[in-house]
Amino acid sequence: MEIIYRYDGSFEGFLCCVFDSYVYHEYPAQFQREEEPSLFPVRQVGTDAAHAARVLASLRKISPYAQELAAKGFLTCVPEREAVLYRFIRALYAQGRPLLRQLSHEAMLPLLKAVRHLEGEVHLLKGFVRFSDFDGMLAGEIRPKNRVLPLLQYHFCDRMYNEVFLLYDRTYREALVHRPGQQAIVPMEEFKMAAPSENEAQYRRLWKRFYDTIEIKERHNPKLRRTHMPQRYWETMTEFQDEAYFHAGSEGLPENKPSHIPLGMP
Repeated sequence: MEIIYRYDGSFEGFLCCVFDSYVYHEYPAQFQREEEPSLFPVRQVGTDAAHAARVLASLRKISPYAQELAAKGFLTCVPEREAVLYRFIRALYAQGRPLLRQLSHEAMLPLLKAVRHLEGEVHLLKGFVRFSDFDGMLAGEIRPKNRVLPLLQYHFCDRMYNEVFLLYDRTYREALVHRPGQQAIVPMEEFKMAAPSENEAQYRRLWKRFYDTIEIKERHNPKLRRTHMPQRYWETMTEFQDEAYFHAGSEGLPENKPSHIPLGMP
């Protein structure tokens, strides 16, 4: 009998789905994060930290790499992500560590491709993120395909450990927020960058001028540039903005200012 598992959308919740599937001897046909109409029976899976920890420990026991693949796989944008992960975990339990060497296995290959795409995007964004200064607080935005903030978190927090900053993910509507000694990824439905001060606008113009100046006009190659700097990242990069972006004040820009960082952390 086909059954649908509905859970809270968290990684721990998904691990509890894996746990329950073995308890009830079921193979879920689909995973849902929200209530949707269905022709099949639905099992509502609660998130239990102890159950999630047992599944995670079982993956780690087989191989730390298997645990890493599962954790990173949950951050990817691969279609039917939970089904891809579930097939991988079932196959891993059946075959053990040898599965990790079968790169073309039907349960391994889709996950590997998704994780490589995630890691490639993380690598690119380490160089493509642009921050603006607002009275000592730095703010930036990205629009990734994958949920990259958990992997970008330590890169930026380690290198900017004495800064107060916010990095907003437009795709997943969450923000990495940091101040010395504290950091968190918090939900944020909406974020609008404030208009720059005269000082910040000057820095933007200087960066744009530097970018334009270092180009060798005779070797201008738009296709190669799009290869190394994919066009879908341009909308949040300083050097590709229109003229209004480089002027102080509210011309063509939202008026609200990110005046504080929501660090309601324990």
